[in-house]
Amino acid sequence: MMLMRLSSAWSTSPTTIKHISQAKLFTRSLRKDNHHTLTKNRCARLPHDYWFGQKSVPVSTRLSWDSFRFSGVFFFSMASGSDSPDRLKTPKYTNRLSQEKSSYLLQHAHNPVDWYPWGQEAFDKAKCEDKPIFLSVGYSTCHWCHVMERESFEDEEIGKILSDNFVCIKVDREERPDVDKVYMTFVQATSGGGGWPMSVWLTPDLKPFIGGTYFPPRDSGRRPGLKTVLLRIIEQWQTNRETLESSGERVLEALRKGTAISASPGETLPPGPDVANRCYQQLAHSYEEEYGGFREAPKFPSPVNLKFLMSFWAVNRSSSEGAEALQMALHTLRMMALGGIHDHVAQGFHRYSTDSSWHVPHFEKMLYDQGQLAVAYITAYQVSGEQLFADVARDVLLYVSRDLSDKSGGFYSAEDADSFPTVESTEKREGAFCVWTAGEIRELLPDIVEGATGGATQADIFMHHYGVKEQGNVDPAQDPHGELQGQNVLIVRYSVELTAAHFGISVNRLSELLSEARAKLAEVRRARPPPHLDTKMLASWNGLMLSGFARVGAVLGDKALLDRAERAACFLQDHLWDEDGQRILHSCYRGNNMEVEQVASPIAGFLDDYAFVVCGLLDLFEATQKFRWLQWAEELQLRQDQLFWDSQGSGYFCSDPSDPTLLLALKQDQDGAEPSANSVSVMNLLRLSHFTGRQDWIQRSEQLLTAFSDRLLKVPIALPDMVRGVMAHHYTLKQIVICGLPDAEDTASLISCVNSLFLPHKVRVAGRS
Repeated sequence: MMLMRLSSAWSTSPTTIKHISQAKLFTRSLRKDNHHTLTKNRCARLPHDYWFGQKSVPVSTRLSWDSFRFSGVFFFSMASGSDSPDRLKTPKYTNRLSQEKSSYLLQHAHNPVDWYPWGQEAFDKAKCEDKPIFLSVGYSTCHWCHVMERESFEDEEIGKILSDNFVCIKVDREERPDVDKVYMTFVQATSGGGGWPMSVWLTPDLKPFIGGTYFPPRDSGRRPGLKTVLLRIIEQWQTNRETLESSGERVLEALRKGTAISASPGETLPPGPDVANRCYQQLAHSYEEEYGGFREAPKFPSPVNLKFLMSFWAVNRSSSEGAEALQMALHTLRMMALGGIHDHVAQGFHRYSTDSSWHVPHFEKMLYDQGQLAVAYITAYQVSGEQLFADVARDVLLYVSRDLSDKSGGFYSAEDADSFPTVESTEKREGAFCVWTAGEIRELLPDIVEGATGGATQADIFMHHYGVKEQGNVDPAQDPHGELQGQNVLIVRYSVELTAAHFGISVNRLSELLSEARAKLAEVRRARPPPHLDTKMLASWNGLMLSGFARVGAVLGDKALLDRAERAACFLQDHLWDEDGQRILHSCYRGNNMEVEQVASPIAGFLDDYAFVVCGLLDLFEATQKFRWLQWAEELQLRQDQLFWDSQGSGYFCSDPSDPTLLLALKQDQDGAEPSANSVSVMNLLRLSHFTGRQDWIQRSEQLLTAFSDRLLKVPIALPDMVRGVMAHHYTLKQIVICGLPDAEDTASLISCVNSLFLPHKVRVAGRS
């Protein structure tokens, strides 16, 4: 098995490693007098090598205090996901986060911690009082962020230590991805992994010197807790500050060198077929054949991988490698659709599966997953003609339209994994909103099905088809804290043909019965306490969802879906475009009166916002042929070039390189849970050049690829979406022009024919009749 750490946002060159190794020398002073080791203790539904998001984080089974230092040791066993709030209790504390709009920041507004949002007020306080900064980064639907808040940030003693000795800054990583990327790069580089919640200690001038992720509140046996960590840092800040600061500076300097991505003089465009073949081989090496997906567990949807494989097949249809690539993509998508990661009652997909069979998920739902998976499934439908894939694509958009849509036309960010099991409950449990006992199913579906073998009830048929067991169907190994004991996560165990044959009924009758049963379960779920909904609306993720509605609507010829896509585009123009400043705004929020609100100082858009919105607008233009969307896409691309293009090294910076509060100017070189904005920009530039005739955008696209050529040649599996761009350059885009009256039947027939085909290297424009 090829082992690759795709989480690193920097290049581990020998020089960089040398610099960081030297910088670690100062950590001797952080050692505790007595030697301790951390013992193995498996986490809730986490494998021994846990993945935060899509970042591999080895959980060490033996870890001494020699490792408890700035190098980032902090991967301890996680605590239970339950919490016990008194939902009727008046808050004892209120801090300045109560004035924020972010759901994540508001979740910490009543901590006994003197929290500040990221901003000049906090920076000035740190410099004025000469205190180190404690930076805590997370997001509102992060399960372990909730755990650390309950255990540590609601603890009065820890809160007092933090408030008295540090300037405490809380950051929503979805609201400030620029800040998150910089300090996550530091944590990954110095610890070998990363994740959320992220905890980093900074000097008053924002330079990090110690970082980690989750901390338990106090020492537990051999595990050092947050209180101990804080006291040791306070001591070192007072007695060994110069070493802390100088070591942090050395690491930063090493990271500046190690993260630099630029085109070398005379470098040429990476060879398309070679890069694509290597990417395919690397993905095939990590492919899990039984259930699909990549690696054993946990398993992530990875739409960027699946879309690459289908594009690879499109240009290698007659080869065994092409056939294998297609099989890998389609099998993975089928298994995901049948698995528990797919919500069979309320639609949409959960974040990832904790096991290899896509059965028991981590239950949060993210908008960026829905947008990308809608495109992946409709592409699979174009390739195969298999109705399942079209149905799942519609299913995803139904969920988003119903549960993640604002009346303004925008899309909300996420649904939490945790919720109260009943209205009387005082403790949240992960998955409580989504799971079922056998008794509940039998009570809901008691009717005997006429003609079914053995007098089977609707419950018998439903339980057989969806793997429901009397004792629950969750393996205890996946549920060490017992949150899912006796519960069932629905997973399709048999085809409709096999289930129908088993009970002696027709396939059509079975389909009716299952549909009726799911509707009854959905009605019951609506009466349960819902999980937290993060109503923050992000330009980048709305751009991904815009692509989903536009692409599915075009392929299926569904005007309602295209209308919804246009509403999303209008929302972006109305609420996330600053006409005066000629800039995209990163985020807006649903207010208490259900109206769209903005913060006092709106957050300027980042590279992701521009790239993903441009892509969505181009998809919408191809679907509707309305030139207003092409015109706006062109305007946004020009602005993106002005704000983020590296005129010296080529490629786009993730954020404004002139921002003095960001210590690293980064170019993301990994397609992960979301594609890299540089990857998306390759295709945006190519498509725009064909739509507008601007040759300079083809040249810019080539320059971008050249900047990433080393990564593409060595580890293309890190950038499968960018590899699709390399392929598009090699095979060149073809223009399809359909001439005819827009409303004529024969014109519509031609458009439908083109849209039904998967042609990854085409652009469609309307001609004049």
